[in-house]
Amino acid sequence: MNRLGISISALFVLALLMYMPVWMAEDNSEKTKTGSDALRPAYKAKNLTTTLYNSEGKRNHEVFATAMEHYDQLGFVLFANPKYTVFVDEGSPPWQVTAEEGTLYNNDLIQLENQVVIKSQNKNEFIQTITTDFIKVNLNDKTMTSDQPVEIRGADTVIESHGFNANLRTQKYELIDHVQTTYSPGN
Repeated sequence: MNRLGISISALFVLALLMYMPVWMAEDNSEKTKTGSDALRPAYKAKNLTTTLYNSEGKRNHEVFATAMEHYDQLGFVLFANPKYTVFVDEGSPPWQVTAEEGTLYNNDLIQLENQVVIKSQNKNEFIQTITTDFIKVNLNDKTMTSDQPVEIRGADTVIESHGFNANLRTQKYELIDHVQTTYSPGN
C-alpha cells in the first residue's frame, strides 16, 4: 500500500471512531417519549362512581369523584372532590370520607388532602366526624392516620389533636400530641 492509501484509510478510521459514539448511543427521543407518556393520564373520567369488592365478594369501598385521572405507568389515580364510602364489616354502617383532592395508590392506600371530613353513618357512634387537612386511609386494614391538626366531634365532645391513628374495625383511636378535649353535655 502506498502513502495515499494509508492516509485515506487512516482518515476513514478516524471518521469512523468520531461517529461511533453517536451510532452506539441509545435513542433519547424514545426515552423522552416514554417519560412524557407516564406524565399523561392513561384515561380521564368525570362524575365517576366506582365500587370495589373484596375477595369474598363484599363491598370494600365505593368512590365518587367529579374528575378522575388514571396514571397507569406511575401506579396511582388522582381524584377531584372525592367522596369515599368505606365499608368496615358486613352489617355495620360505613364511614364516608370527603376531600378536595385524593390519590389512590395501587396498594389500596388513599391520601386525601384539603378539607378532609370523615363521617360515621352510624348515628349512635361515639365519634361522629373527624376533620383535618391530610389523612391516609388503608382500605385493606381499615386504618387512618394523620400528622396534621385534627378535630374529632362526637355526642357532647370535641377533641383537638395534632394527628391521630384510627382503626375503624376495632374502633380504637390514638391521639398524637393531644391539645384539648371539651365535654359539654346536652348540646
